[in-house]
Parts: sequence; C-alpha cells; structure tokens
Amino acid sequence: MDVVQATNTEAKQRVQELRQLLQKASLAYYVLDSPIMEDAVYDQLYRELQQLENQYPELVAPDSPTQRVGEKPATQFLSVRHNVPLYSLENAFNIDELKAWFGRWRRQAPNVGEVEYVCELKIDGSALALTYENGILTRGATRGDGVMGEDITQNVRTIRSIPLRLNLETLRENSLPERIEVRGEAFLPLEVFKQINEERQKVGEAVFANPRNAAAGTLRQLDSRTVARRRLDFFAYTLHIPGRDDASIANTQWEALELLQKLGFRVNPNHKLCPSLEDVAQYYEYWDTERLNLPYMTDGVVVKLNSFKLQEQLGFTQKFPRWAIALKYAAEEAPTRVENIAVNVGRTGALTPLAQMHPVLLAGTTVSRATLHNADRIAQLDIRIGDTVIVRKAGEIIPEVVRVLKELRPENAQSFVMPSHCPVCSSAVVREMGEAVTRCVNISCPAILKGAIEHWVSRDALDIKGMGEKLVHQLVDKGVVHSVADVYNLTEEKLCALERMGKKLAQKLVEAIAQSKNQPWSRVLYGLGIRHVGSVNAQLLTQKFPTVEQLAQASQADIETVHGIGEEIAQSVHQWFHISANQTLISRLKDAGLQFAGAVEQTGVSHEHQKFAGKTFVITGTLPTLKRDEAKELIQKAGGKVTDSVSKKTDFLVVGEEAGSKLVKAQELGVRQLSEGELLELLED
Repeated sequence: MDVVQATNTEAKQRVQELRQLLQKASLAYYVLDSPIMEDAVYDQLYRELQQLENQYPELVAPDSPTQRVGEKPATQFLSVRHNVPLYSLENAFNIDELKAWFGRWRRQAPNVGEVEYVCELKIDGSALALTYENGILTRGATRGDGVMGEDITQNVRTIRSIPLRLNLETLRENSLPERIEVRGEAFLPLEVFKQINEERQKVGEAVFANPRNAAAGTLRQLDSRTVARRRLDFFAYTLHIPGRDDASIANTQWEALELLQKLGFRVNPNHKLCPSLEDVAQYYEYWDTERLNLPYMTDGVVVKLNSFKLQEQLGFTQKFPRWAIALKYAAEEAPTRVENIAVNVGRTGALTPLAQMHPVLLAGTTVSRATLHNADRIAQLDIRIGDTVIVRKAGEIIPEVVRVLKELRPENAQSFVMPSHCPVCSSAVVREMGEAVTRCVNISCPAILKGAIEHWVSRDALDIKGMGEKLVHQLVDKGVVHSVADVYNLTEEKLCALERMGKKLAQKLVEAIAQSKNQPWSRVLYGLGIRHVGSVNAQLLTQKFPTVEQLAQASQADIETVHGIGEEIAQSVHQWFHISANQTLISRLKDAGLQFAGAVEQTGVSHEHQKFAGKTFVITGTLPTLKRDEAKELIQKAGGKVTDSVSKKTDFLVVGEEAGSKLVKAQELGVRQLSEGELLELLED
C-alpha cells in the first residue's frame, strides 16, 4: 500500500491486517519455534505499520506490535531476569538513515568533538547473555523479551567456543570483578546448517528455513546432546559489569573486544575501528558483496560509538540504545501484492508466467514483476491475482515469488490458468512428457525471433552496441529481419526508414554490425542460443572443437568427453546441429563473414594437456600488474576454470593486495594460495 496516498479507511484496514500478521509471526517465532517469515520481511511489514501509525495517530492501539518492547519467552525452560536488559537495536537500511541517526545522537550531545565508531558484522544467529562468577560460567540465557529470558545453561555449555572458565592469567591480579556478563551471538556455520537440513530431510523432518531459525531452535532443545551434535558457534561482542559504574577494565568498545579475546572468547575477526562516518559507509558498502563469501550468515553491520563514557551519556530510548544502530543490507525478500499475471515467451519458446506487482524496493532496486516459472509452480504456490506475496531477489535479474501470505487473501482473488495457445503467435503450445515448461514450437513466432536476436547482439555474445530491445522489436515487427542472419543485411537506408533512427546513428550501427564479424568462434557459438550452452561452456566446446564443422560432425559421446560438459548439454548441442533450419543459419552466417574457427588448437596443445586443465581458481584483491579479467583469461587459456567464491572444490586462490574474506576461507579450507608472480611462473613452466 502507498502509505502517503492511503485514505483513512484503507489505512485502518491495512493496519489491522499488518497487526494480525505481525502478531502471528511473533507467536510463531518466539513461542512456537515455527517461524513463518524471514526477518527482512518482518522488518518491512513492521516499518509499514509504523509509517501508517505515524500518519494516522488515532489508529495507534496498546496492543500494536509497535508499542511492545518484546514478546514473552517460551515456557519449556526456567524464565530468568537479565542482570542488564538486552535492548534491541534500531534499524537503518541505507546511508541516509545512518546519517539521520548521527544527527539524532549529536543533538543529545552537541558539545562532543570528533568521535570513533566500531563496526561489527551483524551475525544472523541468536543472542545470548552469559554470566561468569569468579571466572566460571554460571548461567547462559536467551534474549527472550529483553528483560526476561530462558535459562539454557546446559545447552550453552555444549558450545565449544564459549569458555567454561575465563582465561584470567593474562590480566593483572584482581582486575576483573567477581561477576561479569558477556553478550554475543550463537550461530550455525553454513556448512553445518546444510548438513543438519540434509539429515532432517532424510528422516522426513521439516527443514529449517535459515541458519538463524536453526540456531534458535537448537538452543531451545530440551536434550543438550542434540545441541552438542549440531556444533553451534559463538562470537562475543560486548561485556557488562552489573552494579559497577566505572570503566577501569575497558574504556571503549574496541578495548572490550580486545579484553574478550584475552578472556578466551572468539570475536568476529572483521570488526573495524572507524574514525569517521565516511569510513563506516565504506565498511558497510564493502561487506555488501563480500559477506556472500563468509562461512556464516550476516544481514548487516552494527555501528557503535566507541567511547563507553559517551554511550553512558546518551543512554537509551524506551526501546533502543541511542549510541548504536543496526545498518542492514537491502532485503532480498519483501512483501507486495499481485496486480495481474502475464505470460512471457522467451527465445526458446518457453512460456513463463510473470506476476505483475505493486512496485516494491528489493535488494536496492524497485521491482514490479517476478517470475512464477511454470504451471507446476503456480499450482504449488496456489497464487492468485490479488494475493499478497513474498518476493525474493537472490542474484536473479527477475525476482521470484517464494510464497503467498494467504492470511491476507481478499475474497475476490482470481485464479490463473496457463494459456493453451501462444499469446504472441496464437499457435498451440506444447508441454512435453517429463518437462515442467510449456513451449511455443512455432519457429516463426515473433517472440522467439526477438529473443534470439536480443541474445545474439548481447554483450557476452556478438556485442553489437546500439541494437537494444526496442530496436530489435521494431525490426521484427516491421518485417525487416526474419532471422539472426538478416542482421548482416541491414544497411543505412533500411535503418533510416525506422522510427527515431537518424543517419549518424544508423551509420554507427552498421559499423558495429561489421565489427561483430571479428568476434571469436566461442562468442559466435554462445550467440547461437543453443539450450544449456552458456558462455563458459561455449569456450570449453570451442577449445575441443576449433571449427564449426568439427563440432557439427561430433557424436554426442564425443561432446561428452569435454571436461565440464555433461550428457544434457551434449545432447542439446548434438540435436541442434542436426536441424536443417540451423544448418541453413550457419551457412548464411558463414557467408556473412562470421568466425566459425578458433585459434586455440593452432598451438598444438589440446585441452586435456593444458597446464590448468581440471583446476579451479578464485581471484581476490588487487593484483600488482594484471587486471582481474587479464588474469582470468590467462587461466582459462591454460585450461583452468575461474569462479567467484571459495569452496572445497577450489584448487588455487590468486591473492592480491587488500584480499578479503575469500583469503580467510581459503586458509580455513587449506586451499593453496598464489601470488601474481607465482601464477605467472606456473604458466611459464
């Protein structure tokens, strides 16, 4: 709902819907241990409710989730009162909101000079409060509602990264009070989380939605042996000394982290001391992408004022500390409403249903449509026009709908049925046995032709600059082109006859088309749009088959011998070259001057005998002389494969300056590291 334009009646209805959903989510998460939505989704719905209540104060009610500090803990464990309340953190979702927080605390302390900030990754786990008396762990408690938690000491004792006895030998005598409380986050490493879900799946148990839910569920197991088997980990992030006001032990958050390490705790190794808000912003932006390479989940950055004295001066609001904020990354899941369901026809003829939605901010961009994949997925989701849905954007260009919030389904929601005929050419569609995809099989379908040409001219294929989607559609709709090969018959005169096409632009486009004839055989193969053949597979195939004739004449078994090419890809390639229309296309493109032969085999070295054949590389940091693309090309020419993330399958990590978490992970997994010089030496050997 557009909060700004909402009428009082609409706002009242939406507020009631949001309260019911948020209260149900809180009950499921905190009491029943059965979460129904992701944290990012909860945050977004919560903020929408806040905005509506701010706009219409008369709608605020005592039972609203915005008026509640926390939820009641579950009753399976003994409830205990925290020595110091565990306040939640206020959320910010971008740098502008971080600056607004800065302005708020500055108004509370206008005479404070330059300050330092401590940035720590916000670990996606479960908060714990650990009490130590005379250096011995005496209690471990969950956060609960921030005031009352649950005593889970027996379970906490199973976490090996939590010391049962503090290391006091490195401290001066009597420097630590009799009682201290350590705060931190229990979490499940991604590998462990994956193993747990695989085991649960094998025995028919429901899998955990994410590592955070798994960690919370594990901590609340009544049998501590189950907790021990699941191998929880722990990062400490602060300590409190109840009843003691001075800060002689640690004067700053940075010193507190150092002290925690001395006492025997793990602290997150990626924390940073930042002298300015600009440095905080750089830290936040850096980890926006690098966090994807971490062995655990993180959904943001916690920013704290470093000085404990300033923290004490600023104090707390009713809900949050004024001196800290959680700067979260853009949500990869968000709620919105389905306004219609349309069907798109792709270059392979696949009919893909798309949800047309009320625009929503997702992973930093505004989206208004999401893929529904196919008829089976629509049936599985039971999605209808008018539904409120959760959409996800996890690296995909077009987001996908992951579930329907049926609690908010309106009475007039409309069901959707896949069409029996192509919405573009009206030909009957086909769904082959064993396939989920419905296809238009009319090779003359304008939608298929448009998709084929758009793929051909794309950056990773023939890279014909200036030939965008609108121009391609115009060329097909006006009957100027009927095949990819017709692109090479375009002249300035033909182009100038089109709408919004001047002579200079037409001339540049003709030049770009001519230049595309120099693109290598691997790009031409990729541009042909053969099913399952991406740019990497195209390179592998052209290394093995340096001419189009060799590839066209190869058997499926021959194609399968290429490292990295499986049965499905080999079958698709073999079938494609045995279709007469495709043979005609190849002939026409050869006559136009396209490259259908490569230079790889001219060296006399086959792919199987290249130095890096079968080896996987990852590159991190800034290399001294080579650009990353140059290093990648050298590795690929030697038969190696370059990926973006470190895993057990990685053979080498090429390390430059300012290497990030990929280096840490490589060290943990025992992956061999190479400098640029060592890489070049291996290539020369």
